[in-house]
Amino acid sequence: MKKLCLCVVGLVAMFVLQGASTAVAAHTALGIACTQNGDNSYTCSSSSPRSTAETWDGMPIDVSVALPDPGTYGAGPYPLVMVFHGWGQQKLTGQLSHYTDKGYAAFTMTDRGFYESCGNAASVAADPDGCDGQYVRMMDDRYEVRDAQYFAGQLVDEGWVQPTKVAATGGSYGGGISMALAALKDRTMKPDGRLVPWTSPNGTPMSLAVAAPLATWSDFAYSMGPNGRTLDYLRDNSYDPDRFGVMKPSIMNGLYFQGLVSGRISPPGVLPAADMTGWLGIMDQGEPYQNNIAASGMLSEVTTYHSSYYIDHSEKPAPLLIAQGFTDDIFPVDESLRFYNRTMAQYPNADIGMIFGDFGHQRGQNKPADGAPVFVLQDQWIDYYLDGVGSKPDNNVIARTEVCPSSSPSAGPFTASDWASLAPGEITVEGGSADQTIEPDGGSGDVADAFSVLVSNACASPSGDKEPGTANFDSAAAPAGGFTLLGSPTVVADFEGGGNNSAIAARLVDVAPGGTKQLVARQIYRPDASGYQVFQLHPGAWKFEEGHIARLELLPKDGSGPAAPGNLTNYSRPSNLQQPITVHDLVFRLPVIENPGDLGGLVKSPAPKILPDDRGPVDLAPGYSSSETMADWVASRPQTPPPAGVEMLTVKGPAKAKGKKLRVPVSCAADAGSCAASRIIVQEYRKGKKSGSGPVLAMKGGVTVDPGETDKVSLHLNGKARKALNRKGSKKLRAEVTLSGTAGESVTKIKIKRSGKGK
Repeated sequence: MKKLCLCVVGLVAMFVLQGASTAVAAHTALGIACTQNGDNSYTCSSSSPRSTAETWDGMPIDVSVALPDPGTYGAGPYPLVMVFHGWGQQKLTGQLSHYTDKGYAAFTMTDRGFYESCGNAASVAADPDGCDGQYVRMMDDRYEVRDAQYFAGQLVDEGWVQPTKVAATGGSYGGGISMALAALKDRTMKPDGRLVPWTSPNGTPMSLAVAAPLATWSDFAYSMGPNGRTLDYLRDNSYDPDRFGVMKPSIMNGLYFQGLVSGRISPPGVLPAADMTGWLGIMDQGEPYQNNIAASGMLSEVTTYHSSYYIDHSEKPAPLLIAQGFTDDIFPVDESLRFYNRTMAQYPNADIGMIFGDFGHQRGQNKPADGAPVFVLQDQWIDYYLDGVGSKPDNNVIARTEVCPSSSPSAGPFTASDWASLAPGEITVEGGSADQTIEPDGGSGDVADAFSVLVSNACASPSGDKEPGTANFDSAAAPAGGFTLLGSPTVVADFEGGGNNSAIAARLVDVAPGGTKQLVARQIYRPDASGYQVFQLHPGAWKFEEGHIARLELLPKDGSGPAAPGNLTNYSRPSNLQQPITVHDLVFRLPVIENPGDLGGLVKSPAPKILPDDRGPVDLAPGYSSSETMADWVASRPQTPPPAGVEMLTVKGPAKAKGKKLRVPVSCAADAGSCAASRIIVQEYRKGKKSGSGPVLAMKGGVTVDPGETDKVSLHLNGKARKALNRKGSKKLRAEVTLSGTAGESVTKIKIKRSGKGK
């Protein structure tokens, strides 16, 4: 399982600059004797087998401290850089001299439950009382993050460190700690979740000066079980609990098995706040997850205490440089954008920079030439905010593209002042009028295996044939000069028939003239039961050369294996309740670096962003100014004239709501030859307001009724609808129903009556 972290280790290998040690003892730090190195710096550490210090709750943590040459930099106190390791690793002593050479103190620790921090039998036997009940806590703000704050504070009390000159950096798991430290800034989270001022053990106020996380997450639940509802143009992208995500089994199982090898995982049920075994069991059970108390509890725990995005953001975070990989299938670029968008909306003067490229976990190629500018920029940020060295770094967004073969240099850098400005143009692909169906057993196992995570071949090129039982949407062949995708491909379409427990695995591939294809971007989306919907693939960066086709593939799953525990091949877990999904009227938008009007007019200005209507209130993120509602989008779609004898459906009120369902009586006249299949949009009616301006409560497409019949059509009530119904004392709500289809459009005012207890 080592492959899951090797790519991040490789990126930071250039930091291994440790000098030779002598046996001259001179200082102690955290109670550990220090030895002087050949460059006159000091190392306070042992790896034979450990050098532990007690953290705030008495647990022994394996730590190392390094101090700069006092002859050059004085006796201290010094600025401090904390360096954190990835999942399944241990303290990174080899990286500390990079910082002592700059005059900084440096600190690293083996996180709770790994290796010599009560993670193996020998360390537990060495301190059975301190290790009693201690396990891996899954990067918990109340534990691992607090440990780092505690030890930094102890170094302040010992006179080694300046309390407001503290930096944090690390990759993957260590990046998660760095992100959390930046979000907390000058606060500490207690075991009960309370936030209190961060102080040293002796009471000195402390704060983080800067953080430089690499290849990490802001929402761990989303990165392990995405529902595909993050949109890069929205201000807030909190996890939607009404759409429980789809498990990424190869990643979750790989991380779990690696944790078993390198650490001490809690037995099932023993540690509810970090019950990895129990959580994995919940995910393995599969759909339906909704109304599953255990699944809801897991989601609440992971988002509340293990994800930096959900830390109270009533104060501006510390300056942040976030590095993320376009080809990272574990922690994609969305994990940076989620935190960036909300922070910049709330604190326009916040200092946040982002750098993206083909690095990180699998499928990242991690070319040395791509890693070098990341670490140069990290040093610039740390040096400036920690010690005032150099000029203030720009809060830019910098990107380099994926290029194959790996021997070829990546294109870029492309630089913009914000994410929204990185891709000035857009290429649109229209799916046409013909419907396509995603079959429950669709897809090719050979292609899925070529694109699997653990194989980690970014340049895999399986057959470019369309896979059976899937929906496919092709661009025209790229013109001379080609075009370069840079950003999140957006899909908007009418999806029908999947119910609430199906999944859509989306892939953007480059189909070469020779008949092969290459994976560019992917996503797993949990669709609504029916209706027009919008979602995005994870951001990508790729040039489609002349003659190449950009193809959107929609599949029921992204993997070759069954939904079995321990699976290490599937990117997404097959749904237990997968249904056929009909795709109608699809539009596919590709953000590109070319300018509007380029390529003979193929490149257009970006279209207004579509605001989804199946979640809470939404706002555009900074940098975006043009949007339209989903209802406006639906109304703008071209209508085909009805065949002779085809009439419109009519609505007969009132409608009835119970729980999350709304039943609307819909009729077809007895003397009609037939009635056109229609879409129903139910909106709250507000007296004195323009018709159609109220919030959308429910939507469904493809409604058909036989002549002379009245059917009670069932629609899913969104969160706005349920809140609106619950706030009405009479349990009634005035609404208007729009019916639209090939026979025309009609608007009818009705009343919605709620029965039973609202949800």
